Amino acid sequence: MQDVENITPYGTDSRDKAEQVREMFDAIAPAYDFMNRAMTFGIDRLWRRKAVKMLASAHHDEILDIATGTGDLAIRMAGTLDPLSVVGVDLSEEMIEIGRRKVSDAKLNEVVTLGIGDCLLLPFPDSTFDAVTCAYGVRNFADIEAGYREMHRVLRPRGTVLIIELSTPQSSVVRPFYNFYTRTVIPTIGRIVSKDVRAYSYLPESIAAVPQGDAMCALLSAAGFDAPRAIPLTFGTCTIYVAKKN
Repeated sequence: MQDVENITPYGTDSRDKAEQVREMFDAIAPAYDFMNRAMTFGIDRLWRRKAVKMLASAHHDEILDIATGTGDLAIRMAGTLDPLSVVGVDLSEEMIEIGRRKVSDAKLNEVVTLGIGDCLLLPFPDSTFDAVTCAYGVRNFADIEAGYREMHRVLRPRGTVLIIELSTPQSSVVRPFYNFYTRTVIPTIGRIVSKDVRAYSYLPESIAAVPQGDAMCALLSAAGFDAPRAIPLTFGTCTIYVAKKN
């Protein structure tokens, strides 16, 4: 299987993965929220709700949301966890602009700040945040372990990292239906709705190749995190990973 870090949105394009990911999300930004709801039948909201509930066992004053996209997770954390601040960063200016409008509509401007940021070179000092999150973004990292090291660097001691990532069901009953849906139905709808020919073909390719379960936990451990856990959801189509910084 090809390494997910070498799978890029536009295939043979000579630009590095980060540049291609930025272009892809700029292109699909207007359709992104609709496609998330449509292709998961709205279950993505339940996954985010579950993740935020897991964070609620401890108070977090400052939270960083990496690959924040249009801000769905940042907004939910701000509205549920009562933090002092939630900072969201993303490569895509178009996604951030949509996110800022959603933050304003939710009347959360005093709590949530969204801006441009690279997961491999975060523009924050060491030990800045009590929690660092990333929803559906790790597959797009050019170097996953390096991204995790950056999360570890900006996290305060005893802080929490929480990753939500799409994954592949292991059930022999579920997997054939899942493969047909992700490899045929989603790319077809994606091409029609987003007008980007490659974006929703890249999606199932990257899900199939991203480290999952124990392999993802091993990357978190290698980056310095303590006792990472994997919590599969909805027949294994999504997994939450959570770990601590000592």
